[in-house]
Amino acid sequence: MRSNYCGALNASFIDQEVTLCGWVDRRRDHGGVIFIDLRDRDGIVQVVFDPDAKENFALADKVRGEYVLQVTGKVRARNAATVNPNMATGEIEVYGTGLEILNEAETTPFPLSEHSSVGEDVRLKFRYLDLRRTDMQKSLQFRSKVTIAIRNYLDENGFLDIETPILTRATPEGARDYLVPSRTHENKFFALPQSPQLFKQLLMVSGFDRYYQIAKCFRDEDLRADRQPEFTQIDIETSFMDEEGIMSVTEGMIKTLFNDLLSVDLGVFPRMDYATAIAKYGSDKPDMRIPLELVDIKDLMTEVEFKVFSGPAKDPKGRVTALKVPGGNEALTRKQIDDYTKFVSIYGAKGLAYIKVNDASDMENGLQSPIVKFLPNDVRKAILERVEAANGDLIFFGADKANVVTEALGALRCKLGEDLNLYTCEWAPLWVVDFPMFEEGDDGSMQALHHPFTAPSCSPEALKSNPAEALSRAYDMVLNGTELGGGSVRIHDQPMQQAVFDILGISAEEQREKFGFLLDALKYGAPPHGGLAFGLDRLIMLMIGASSIRDVIAFPKTQSAACVMTDAPGAVDATQLRELHIRLRQKEKQEKAPE
Repeated sequence: MRSNYCGALNASFIDQEVTLCGWVDRRRDHGGVIFIDLRDRDGIVQVVFDPDAKENFALADKVRGEYVLQVTGKVRARNAATVNPNMATGEIEVYGTGLEILNEAETTPFPLSEHSSVGEDVRLKFRYLDLRRTDMQKSLQFRSKVTIAIRNYLDENGFLDIETPILTRATPEGARDYLVPSRTHENKFFALPQSPQLFKQLLMVSGFDRYYQIAKCFRDEDLRADRQPEFTQIDIETSFMDEEGIMSVTEGMIKTLFNDLLSVDLGVFPRMDYATAIAKYGSDKPDMRIPLELVDIKDLMTEVEFKVFSGPAKDPKGRVTALKVPGGNEALTRKQIDDYTKFVSIYGAKGLAYIKVNDASDMENGLQSPIVKFLPNDVRKAILERVEAANGDLIFFGADKANVVTEALGALRCKLGEDLNLYTCEWAPLWVVDFPMFEEGDDGSMQALHHPFTAPSCSPEALKSNPAEALSRAYDMVLNGTELGGGSVRIHDQPMQQAVFDILGISAEEQREKFGFLLDALKYGAPPHGGLAFGLDRLIMLMIGASSIRDVIAFPKTQSAACVMTDAPGAVDATQLRELHIRLRQKEKQEKAPE
């Protein structure tokens, strides 16, 4: 029905006859000449109809926004005064000689050109219209290019694309499962996979030593800008390759994507251990574009009279930290400082102390802050020396439980970087390595920091003797403060797996119930293996500069995990529920007690 895409036309097509199909982006009547901006997935081109076109001109007069048209005409150059440098097709136009209205359209619920002033719920309700917008078309076209490039790279490196089941069984992986009731197995449920973790390990046991999958994953968890209940992973697993090999091949993939699709050279990916990331940047995914660092001053505060500082300083689980903002005296107003105090409260911080450095050489009168009077001169001087403060700097302080201070000041560091535009570069990739094997739960028990199949970097004996200090063979790729992906070398032998289960307090019965099929497989010659999974949606969001992964997913859910377009989730009729052996629980009516 067409010879060309609208957006593909340029000056090289002048004097050629073309047939185009698309939607009316805009229609204008200028002194008896009708201009139609025709839009398809490649872009927009201007089509001109004048009265000489007779019946086609009359038909063009009936055209309205979002009508679907087929247009025939000749490409011609615009005169110099009407060239539009903001359009890819701005040097040419199509002189219309034929027109057919393929379909009419009602007035859209919102003008597609004014989407930014429309609530997201409205855009998602009419997502099929929202997707017609040029930026959404470009987002999904770019997504397609990324997945093609990923498949090509991994294919060239010997990886096999293998699908794993969507209907599986529930396994503990850190979030709630989506459950699917079974009709044929009464009172039993499938679970949608949070990741293909167990199946990709089984594929390694099966001898497919290089696997990948662009896999759908499902997690029933609270949503944020970079979370969806269903999301897409680039899932990769290898055998006979250690962490250095896995990091090398996956780093090469990301560098190839950026180079080929964005003409960006990400350069060398530096390494940072987890402990350094937490200590200096308050995050296991630090944004290295921001030249601010947390500096621990716990040892300086143990003897001060100010209990806000001395209390956490004496607490083995406490942390006292400073964050210097160069030039912060002029850059930040008192209102902004108060706003930052409210901001850190989100992370549990009870306040945000600060010192303005007016004269770093004068400990008596050169410092401005409500807390200075509580700090002896020698402590003031030691703080300034440790953070390397200069005149005009502002220093923020955090003092509380270590996790509160780390999260609060780590988040504040990123917010300051954004608010003050402190970024020193456009892209800052990083590998974070040497994660702890375990973290302590609220009840004092040990919990796997990643999952119970992550291999430690020590022997089973050493692991059992000091689990709190054990490091894992895990690694995360970070870009601009966002975790692009993470993975690890896996446990492939029974003694090590049993040691981890023992530390986690997973009984033999629970092991068989949740992981029996994997444990059985590991007995039959499991090779050393490991892998990594990238968040595809998050990767594309970063590459195109979107603010939410919803902008790179065709049909996303809202923050309440609902689809307002299809009105899902929805009710199910009683017949279907009976087939699934399910009876809905009725809400009990609350009757008012007699007075």
